[in-house]
Amino acid sequence: MKKMKRFLGIMTAMIMAVTMLAGCGGNGKGNSDSTEGNTLKFGCFSYSESLDPANMINAAWCNSRYGVGECLFKYKDDLSVENTICDEYSTEDNKTWVFHIRDGVKFSNGNDVTPSAIKACWDVLYANKTGSSNPSKFMDYESITADDEARTLTIVLKQAKADLRKDLAYPVFVILDVSGDYDLAENPIGTGPYALTSFDSKTKATLVKNKYYWNGEVPYDNVEIDFLSEDNKAMALQNGDVNLVENITSASDLETLKKDDNFNVSIGQGVRCGFAYVNEKGILKDDALRQALQMALDHKTMCEVTVGGLYTAGISVLPSSLAYGYDNLKNPYEFNTDKAKKLLDDAGYKDTDGDGIREMNGKNISLRYITYENRRLSDFAQAIQTQLKDLGIDVKIDSMNADKEWNLMVAGEYDLCDSNWITVGNGDPTEYLANWYGKSDANFCNYKNDKFDKLYEQLETEFDEAKRAKIIEQLQQILIDDAAVVVHGYYNSSMISDKTVTGADIHTADYYWLTTEIAPAK
Repeated sequence: MKKMKRFLGIMTAMIMAVTMLAGCGGNGKGNSDSTEGNTLKFGCFSYSESLDPANMINAAWCNSRYGVGECLFKYKDDLSVENTICDEYSTEDNKTWVFHIRDGVKFSNGNDVTPSAIKACWDVLYANKTGSSNPSKFMDYESITADDEARTLTIVLKQAKADLRKDLAYPVFVILDVSGDYDLAENPIGTGPYALTSFDSKTKATLVKNKYYWNGEVPYDNVEIDFLSEDNKAMALQNGDVNLVENITSASDLETLKKDDNFNVSIGQGVRCGFAYVNEKGILKDDALRQALQMALDHKTMCEVTVGGLYTAGISVLPSSLAYGYDNLKNPYEFNTDKAKKLLDDAGYKDTDGDGIREMNGKNISLRYITYENRRLSDFAQAIQTQLKDLGIDVKIDSMNADKEWNLMVAGEYDLCDSNWITVGNGDPTEYLANWYGKSDANFCNYKNDKFDKLYEQLETEFDEAKRAKIIEQLQQILIDDAAVVVHGYYNSSMISDKTVTGADIHTADYYWLTTEIAPAK
């Protein structure tokens, strides 16, 4: 019996030793793989198949949203910036910028964050950038010099900028460890509060507390992210499958949750614009067709009824809530189906064979409309398809994931392409308006207007805020006059949690989801 007890004691000790080793084994990030401790279950839409910021712009956003990576700076809710990895900066001419890197910051694997490490990360970003993730749109530089002894990063721009900090706060400049054998697509290693342990873009991601986090206590030991369809978010929250979700886009579900004391609903300011790019390389280069299309669309009804008030209708690519002269803008293409039909009749685009579709140059007018099922964009596409059919225009909808849509947009393989953008993504609309600047790599709609280009170039070099606002107002009016964009309306983001969670507020710049503000309720 004594031998048996001794044997059982040895076996128990061995099992405990193996268990302890497994709990401390780590994942290459200096964090435990253990699922012990408190866990946040977060439900969200899968916005990217990759987490490599050089691969897709959505991938850069996901690094920030999941709490994996951070930038030198971070946007406040008024879209000014605050220091994060950078604690001091200086510039004398707005062309040469010197950034001091905060002492004591480490990546989640324990490696030090040095100026050289940041430069190495950005070198990889610029070397591998794709059309949809182009850091040069934000920072086109002559040189970047890292001085690890002084802990400074010196950036010399090709052209002076009013405030480079706002650009470097944009998630494409997320700081990740690219030393050794790194995998940015599925295993990025950043400085954020959480460290990734697994990632499957179709189903789930798991994270653990970053024990090296530099900016205070991390509230959760573990985070489980379930990638959910738009239709399943509310149900998953109500069933207790998740504690937190982003952007419930069913108006009825959102209203139900608002009335339920078991949930907290946070709705952010509307600085997002839902719109469809108009590709002027194809059939929509025709002025009369674009103008008639604009007049045939009832955006007010679409915003208030089709998507249940989740958008506010508007005429410009910049929301009416921003201080860029919206009330001074004029719309020459107000909703009027009869005028739209007459415009096409006068242009000679008629239905000659009785099939219900007008012809141009002997062929049916048919548009390829690419969209994706997020923030109710596909609902806009279907409503537009119906309204344009009444005008005599055929619309073929191609719904897909966001990454595929990006690739088709970059390739110009569309007539209408849905999008939902934070219009002041880097605290200013200049980068966003580059989508229509004739010389921009981001101009995937092939829009060209010399007056727009000249004004845009003035905007790039103008530092006076009042003068900048006036230029931006003029740029908006040109796009409206040219019927260059199909604007749906302005979207309000949301974050909804159950009562086990506190601090789950949506930020104006919705790059920040899993922050240390979100914590277990006491």
